[in-house]
Amino acid sequence: MTTTVLVTGATGTLGRPTVDRLRERGLDVRALSRRTGPGLVTGDLLTGAGVDEAVVGVDTVVHLATGLRRKDPDIARTLLDAARRAGVGHLVLVSIVGIDAIPLGYYRDKVEIERLVTESEVPHTILRATQFHTLVEQLFAAQRRLPVLLAPSVAVQPIAPAEVADRLVDLASSAPAGRVPDIGGPAVRPLPELAQVWAGARALRRRVVPVRLPGRVFAGYRAGHHLVPGPAYGRASFEEHLAG
Repeated sequence: MTTTVLVTGATGTLGRPTVDRLRERGLDVRALSRRTGPGLVTGDLLTGAGVDEAVVGVDTVVHLATGLRRKDPDIARTLLDAARRAGVGHLVLVSIVGIDAIPLGYYRDKVEIERLVTESEVPHTILRATQFHTLVEQLFAAQRRLPVLLAPSVAVQPIAPAEVADRLVDLASSAPAGRVPDIGGPAVRPLPELAQVWAGARALRRRVVPVRLPGRVFAGYRAGHHLVPGPAYGRASFEEHLAG
């Protein structure tokens, strides 16, 4: 019998490759979206409209939706309630490395979501990953009109979204495992160095200015709480991301 998987955030940076890889595995995938269209299942996690219908008959939910008007814990509750009512056997949650050690508001929401999932009656797996190559690129692209390129003086370990998708598909195809080992990109690199790489790839003659920022948030980054020690999971470098 074919496994049915519902993916939230299915049209996002991580959602698209996750949906593609699940379908390549021969799974029946429902891509949840507030929009309507080919290959999409319509449901709104902010209001709950259509969510109960979307999870009927679903074996596994992969929860990737995020950034919805700073109501991520609320949409997690909506999804978990619907999953419990439908008898979903496995929920896979993607999260972020270091969220319990770096006091960002967005990270505090992620900690709360992990708590909700852990304390729910839905069997689950939680995967934390480091920042995506796309996020690092966006940090620099947002400054493309400035005379200099500002880069916080911290190191990062970016990973390709497609590689996170690969791991999520493996987890979604396995039994619930609780919190699994974190994954990160192939190398820990200073952001000012990556700024130089980005400027070179975009043929921009721009001086990179390292910035040392105060406060507990950047103290957490300087301490490396957002990094994954040990053997790297990711293989694609930031240069390969930009070239692709």
